[in-house]
Order: sequence, then structure tokens, then C-alpha cells
Amino acid sequence: MMALRNSFLLLLLASAGAVAQNTCETALPIGLGVHTAPQVTGTAPTQLCAGPATLGSAGLWYAFTPASDMLVTVSSYVTGFPYVDTRMHVYTGTCAALVCYSGGDDEGPGYTSIATFSATAGTTYIIAWDSYWSGNAFTFSVLESWVPDDVVLFSNTVVPGVSGVQGAVDMNDDGKDDLVSPGYTSFNVAHQGDAGAYSVTTFPTTNAANTASWSFAVGDWDSNGHRDLLYGGGSGATFMTANSDGTAYTQFSPPQYIFCQRTNFVDLNNDGHLDAFSCHDVDANVAFMNDGAGQLVHTQGGYGTTCGNYGSIFTDIDNDGSMDLFVAKCGCDPTDLLMLNNGSGGFSNVAPSLGLADGHQSWSSAWGDFDNDGDMDALIGASSGAVHKLLFNNGDGTFTDAPPGNGMDLWTGLSIEWTAHDFDNDGWIDILGGGALHYNNGDGTFSHDPNAPGNGPIGDMNNDGFLDICNGSGYQRNNGNSNNWIRINPQGTISNRDAIGARVTVTSALGTQIRDIRSGEGFSHMSFIGAHFGLGADTEVEEVSVHWPNGTVESIMDPTINTTHVIVQSTVTAIAEPAQNGFTISPNPAHDAITLVGAVPNSTYSVLDASGRTLLTGRAVNDRIPVRSLSPGAYFLQLTEADGVRSVRFMKQ
Repeated sequence: MMALRNSFLLLLLASAGAVAQNTCETALPIGLGVHTAPQVTGTAPTQLCAGPATLGSAGLWYAFTPASDMLVTVSSYVTGFPYVDTRMHVYTGTCAALVCYSGGDDEGPGYTSIATFSATAGTTYIIAWDSYWSGNAFTFSVLESWVPDDVVLFSNTVVPGVSGVQGAVDMNDDGKDDLVSPGYTSFNVAHQGDAGAYSVTTFPTTNAANTASWSFAVGDWDSNGHRDLLYGGGSGATFMTANSDGTAYTQFSPPQYIFCQRTNFVDLNNDGHLDAFSCHDVDANVAFMNDGAGQLVHTQGGYGTTCGNYGSIFTDIDNDGSMDLFVAKCGCDPTDLLMLNNGSGGFSNVAPSLGLADGHQSWSSAWGDFDNDGDMDALIGASSGAVHKLLFNNGDGTFTDAPPGNGMDLWTGLSIEWTAHDFDNDGWIDILGGGALHYNNGDGTFSHDPNAPGNGPIGDMNNDGFLDICNGSGYQRNNGNSNNWIRINPQGTISNRDAIGARVTVTSALGTQIRDIRSGEGFSHMSFIGAHFGLGADTEVEEVSVHWPNGTVESIMDPTINTTHVIVQSTVTAIAEPAQNGFTISPNPAHDAITLVGAVPNSTYSVLDASGRTLLTGRAVNDRIPVRSLSPGAYFLQLTEADGVRSVRFMKQ
């Protein structure tokens, strides 16, 4: 009888243990150490803190309460145990009112999850794993982290009302990066205000034929002053185009099937019109050519003709002023592509001759001038196989493998996301990916901080001059240091309005640094549009120059540091001025006439085409300019006033 009673008690304990972590209310208390999680069969979390904005169908729940203040890392990447594709959400608060505090998705090898956060003694942190990627049993660890004194620390910052963040882009043209969450029937923008405050606006849209399930890009493709969205989904591309005042968006989805991976905006043929691009997983890559008259024309075959295209990035590799294309590949044809642009939109693959036609599995790459010698270098990061390839540009578009001992050659962490930015503002571009932030030592080597946050959209989310890393419910705030900085936001007039494809150069005592303006980097996220430079201890900048996509170059001397500057093509202004052009126009697109708002009465005007040719001149009578004689397309209006020439781009329908 006693044996039967003991067996019954053991059965009860086993049953209780099997379901203890199935709901938030019964979250299983855990401490530091390694833990075994069963199959994911419990109640799914509804508040998403990391990864795609899609709910899993089941979840597992744990509760961690530290006895002392500490930096803690929760990870499903545990040495000696199989990799399982997991996603994790970390909350504070009660089960009735959970608040995202941290989270992780795909930071470690094999799509494992890693989250590092500051934990306060006596506070309970609810850790929920969901089955979005896999419901298999797995192993995870909860460990106290140690951080060296010379690395940047990050603090998780939750923005109320925000989830599913995939972009960090200035959407209202006020010089501050905003949080963008794309959706199916609407998208949300958390507009950054003063002192890190945010206000969330929902923009209803017509139903998206494809959601941003694989990638997200932003760019003002029709140059009407309001940035448009590009969703890369499993069945095709969807454009969300802003109306003339940016209050409503309409979806357009080309009918052609595309298994979209990385998407980008870029001016492929340097005609002044912003085009779009999508990697195709199962066929040749695709471009959408902007005809300047409001149409995006599907084009396929000239940008890589085989399958397995995952991570595209556009940057000027050979310093000829045109944006070249690198495609990190995986799957059916994993041989990477390096497509040189001939300046008018013709691309040819030179990867085999340059030693970049590698066949390892890679979903993205990180490009930047890692040695500050005036050309773009590369880190081709592996998603499996632990082959990270660091290459230095020889100055002519050829490359040399970094010598052994560079730090990236021995790093074994893997990920699908790799990006390059200066996170500590020391003037040397760092690399984020593979479960660590890799600090550029300035001598061709990198050191590693595995406790840094995983990859996400990059932007300055509290306007303090240090780059933050966004996540599903807010951002990891870069706590910064004493280093100085400068940010340049170019704005095109003859070139596309977002100046995508421009190269910005900053010269200070530290030397010369370069940045290319891009839309879409890494595998899936959309980071800020602009050029951010760390200056280290330098207290002044000698010169900033912008090489515009149309080939012209403009410079400003001795700009103020620790602030943002807007450089408008042919006009220089500061971000603090009330209006960048001093006037606005309506309607845009225009039909018969344009009405000026805020301009000097009877201003002298010129209307130019994309090549800079003057088509119309005169004086604006009653603030109106006739444009009926113009053919449909994109044009530039210039007003000559006492304080200079002001420009704005408009469309004629």
C-alpha cells in the first residue's frame, strides 16, 4: 500500500512538473544555471518582444527572480546541446499586465535566441518561449554576465503601444529617427519627440497583398517628400506609397511571383529616380525600375540569374560613384555575387575573379571602411558553417583577405543578420552579428562583446548621438561614452530625395571617414537613412563633403559637432531651422499648376528636369506656377530669393 501511495505521489509530481510552465500564472521558478525545456505545448504569449510580429501557437513560461542586481543573459545556445530554432520574450509586471522588457530571436547559431538585460534584485522576470519557429524541446541557460569596462552598455527601453518594430527611420522629416512597425491593414509609427518621448500613430492602408514577413525597406521612391514602404513577403513585393501629404498610404503589389528575401531602395541607373530591388530565393533577382512618371516596372535577370539569393546590399565598391550590389547567398545556389554597376544600370558579376564567390551559407554581409582608407571593406558573415570572411579593399575594387588573428576568423558565433556601424563613436566602424558586437580596434583586428544585444534596426532613438538597436517593443538604448560625433542627413533635389547612393565624407584630426547612404542592410531590418560618424576625442570637423548620385560634390567647412546637419543638394541648412526649403508646394503630384505656400511673393522660379536642364522660368504670379506644358514625370522647382536658392522636387501627372 505504501509503495502504491509513493508511486501515486511521484505521478502527481511528474504531472505537475510537466505542466507547471504552461501558463504565465504557473510560470516555473528558475535560478542561474542550465535548464531543460520540454516540447512547447502551453499557452502562447500574446505580447511579442522579439522577432516577427506574428503569434506562435503555444508557449512555455518561466520566472526568474535574482537575489542581487546583475546583468543576466538568457540563451538557448548552450554548448554541447543541439540547436533549436527558438524565440524568447522577457516581461516584467503581472500576468494580467505584462510589459516587454527584453527578448531574443536568431541571435545565436542555428537560430537560437540570446537576450542580455539588467536585472534588479527581488524583481521577477517572466521568460516566455513560443512555438513560432519550432515546438521542439530544447535547453537554455540563465547566467550572470561580465562586461569589460571599455565596451558600450545597452539598456532595454520599452516604448508603450509598440510591437513588431522592423524599422528605425525618420518618417516625419523632423531629423529624429522613428520606430516603424509594418502590418497588413495598417502600420504604426512611434514618432520620436523630445527627451526620448514617443507618440504612436496608426496609418490605415489598403490591404497588403504581401506582408513584411522576410524584409522591410523604406524610401521616398516618388520624391514627394513622404517616405514609402516596401514589404518583402513569401509570395511577392508590396509597396505602400504615401499620398501628397503623407496622411494615407495605398498598396501596390506587382503580379509577378517573387519569393522575396532582402529588399532595398536604390537608384540603379543613376537617372535621379529611386528604384527598388528584391532578392529572389528561387529564381533570378528582381528590380522595379522607376520610370519617373509614377510607375515601377518589373525587371528580372540582370542582377544574378540563379536561385538562393538572400542578403543584398548596395554600396560603391570601386569608388566610381555608382552603387554596386553584393548578394550573400544560401540554399540552392550558395555562391555569392558581386555585381559591379557600369554607371547606367548595367551589372556584371565579378565575384569569381575577386575571390568573393564563396559557397558557404550566408544570409547577409556587413560593408564599411573598416580601416579608414577611403574604400569599402567587407565582412561576409556565415549563418552556418562558422566561416566569417573579412576582406580589405585594395582601393581599386579588388580585395585581400584579412591576415590571420584579425578576430573575426576565430569567432564561431553564427547569425543571419550582419551590420556595420560605429557604436562606440571612436571613429572606427564596428560589426554586429553572430551573437556579439565586434569592436573595431583600429588596427585591422576586432574584439568581441557577446553580452551586447542581438541585431535589429539601427537608429538614434533618443537623439543623443549614439546608435541604438531596436527590437520588437522598443529599443536597446546605447548608454554612450565621452566620444564626440556628427550626423549628416543628405537630401537630394536633382538626385533622389533620400539621397540614397550618395557618399558622405568627414575629415577631422582622426583622419577621413566615409559612409554610403543606403536603404536596407543586414537581412531583414530597415535602419536609419543618413550618415553617422563617431569622432573619438576630436573636438572639430574640418570638412564634410557629399558626393551626390548624379556626380556633383558639395562641401561644408568647420561644421558644428555633436549635432545633426541636413545638406540639401545645392542648399545647406541646419536641422533646427523651421523649414528646410522655406516653402511648400501643392498639389504634388501636380496637374495644371503649382501653388506656393510660404514663399516670397512674386519669386523668380526655374523648373528643371532630372538631368538639370532648365525647362521653364518666370515669376510666380499670385503664388502660382503653370506646369501644364510639362510631360508627366519628375521635376525640380527652384526659387531664387534674397537668402539663396531653394529647391523642391515634384511630380507632374
